[in-house]
Amino acid sequence: MQLIETIPKLKPRAWDAHKGDFGKVVIIAGSVGMSGAAALAGRAALRAGAGLVRVATAKSALPIVASIEPSYTTIPLAEDNAGRISAKAINTILDAVSDNDAMAFGPGVGISGGLRTVAQKLIEQEQLRLVIDGDGLNNLSQLKSWPTKLKANIVLTPHPGEMKRLWSGLFREPLPPERQEQAAQLAQRTKTVVALKGAGTVVTDGERVYVNKTGNPGMATAGSGDVLTGAITALIGQGLGNFDAAVLGVYVHGLAGDIAIERLGQVSLMATDILEALSDSFRRI
Repeated sequence: MQLIETIPKLKPRAWDAHKGDFGKVVIIAGSVGMSGAAALAGRAALRAGAGLVRVATAKSALPIVASIEPSYTTIPLAEDNAGRISAKAINTILDAVSDNDAMAFGPGVGISGGLRTVAQKLIEQEQLRLVIDGDGLNNLSQLKSWPTKLKANIVLTPHPGEMKRLWSGLFREPLPPERQEQAAQLAQRTKTVVALKGAGTVVTDGERVYVNKTGNPGMATAGSGDVLTGAITALIGQGLGNFDAAVLGVYVHGLAGDIAIERLGQVSLMATDILEALSDSFRRI
């Protein structure tokens, strides 16, 4: 595989640009008790430059999600008795697919039969550019032979536990011990871009590989991955290819963590600190 070390960049913004020039993205996230995941991903998409961000969440969680950030709009989704997005939300979700440039699915949604149905419908959508993270990956891992149904253009962002679940759901052989090999094989065999999170996050499309050098142990905190999801989705919405968006997203996310610990240290770092440092991260590059 080709080792990539150059960090992609966004094009300079034209002086007469408007919000429609920088991507419309929708984040499908959250459930009752997990509204923070939806808000973090939505706010990160804004900080990463998306022109218009919509957060689609379970209707009971929506008032909390909407109250956290006034700069994104919200879409209420039908929910089950546990406050999770239900299969009845599919038509609303598919309407959003046709009206946006990129979509994310998974942060804080939980696991259920209805959500597996949503996951399957999403991956079957041609032309859809989709980031799947968190519980989106956990639901996907329970769909048998899902790569054979895949028509969407997908970025997978698993942490090591999610990688194990994805692997065991698809393949009989043991998961390779080496992280680059894990990510490369998953990308090759599913025809996706994989960002395997952790120290030295690995991004690969199966032909190219990037190993991230930004970030620090303070970023091992709840919500950090939700911020990354929002950032990558926003970069896709602004026109970057999936691999380049994942590389740039991982790099600026890690750099934001490095900037944040200059003031806070590693122990006290929270996901919101990473989010707020994204602006300085983009300025530095």
